[in-house]
Amino acid sequence: MKDYKYLFGPVPSRRFGRSLGIDLIPYKTCSQDCVFCQLGRTTNKTITRKEYVPTDRVLDELKDWLKTDGEADYLTLSGSGEPTLHSRFGVVLDFIRTNSTIPAVLLTNGTMLDHQRVRDAASIANVVKVSLSAWDQASYGWVNRPSPRLRFKQLLEGQRAFRAQFKGKLWMEVFLIEGMNATPADVKKIAVLAKGIKPERTQLNTAIRPPAEDFAEPVPKEQLFRLIHHFRPKAEVISEFSEKKWGDLGVNQEIILSMLQRRPCTSNQISDVFGLHLNEVSKYIGNLLRGDQIQAERRKNNIYYRAQKQKGQK
Repeated sequence: MKDYKYLFGPVPSRRFGRSLGIDLIPYKTCSQDCVFCQLGRTTNKTITRKEYVPTDRVLDELKDWLKTDGEADYLTLSGSGEPTLHSRFGVVLDFIRTNSTIPAVLLTNGTMLDHQRVRDAASIANVVKVSLSAWDQASYGWVNRPSPRLRFKQLLEGQRAFRAQFKGKLWMEVFLIEGMNATPADVKKIAVLAKGIKPERTQLNTAIRPPAEDFAEPVPKEQLFRLIHHFRPKAEVISEFSEKKWGDLGVNQEIILSMLQRRPCTSNQISDVFGLHLNEVSKYIGNLLRGDQIQAERRKNNIYYRAQKQKGQK
């Protein structure tokens, strides 16, 4: 793949298979500062909507990619921040729907969906994934640390209103943190609210990758499976990576770096995702470390690799 500025991948996604990412937001510009975020703490917490990156340049890259590559399971608005903060994200979704048969996905925390204009733009997508990890204003503040101008009531009302008008597939992620929102009693409260939003799929996740805060402890997998029955329809636990191998991606050092720019991974995880022998993974990791393109981070008994922050990132 060419060295695009606003496109990344295609990379393996736990939800969406071989996914081309479309990044419309500068690094860590978001309406929340979730304790579990794998990208680290939010450096620009805002609910201001504007054209953060030039839409025309994003569309130019998409046009080029569709001509020269064009193979992915999904085209996904995701990346470095909250995509609905971009005032023209709907234009990008419309371009995808008009010029490609690949499904368009919007990954959003749902905080902007109380605005009709945002709901209308989001409705262009084939699939929208929203998030719900709290049950009241206090728990919302603990787990998601939203902009001071956001209220949990807004989040719920926006997601309900969006469900009422959206004709595509609505998925929901419930991110659980040990000691914060993962007791059966807490999860039951979240499940009641989720039922009112009526997603087709609910997916339980936890802090397997290094989170923004060290105190954000993962929920044991067996405990997650005990919680899926509180949701209707029954929730699913998102495994760390799909069992499907990704050798057809033409794996090379650049592909691995592209993935590490978006998500920290261990050597074993890279091996599982791409179907590579650990010795081969070690070769790529060594080259990237020597080139100062990635850094190692120890979390308990595992070593995660993440891309070095680019200039201008905090």
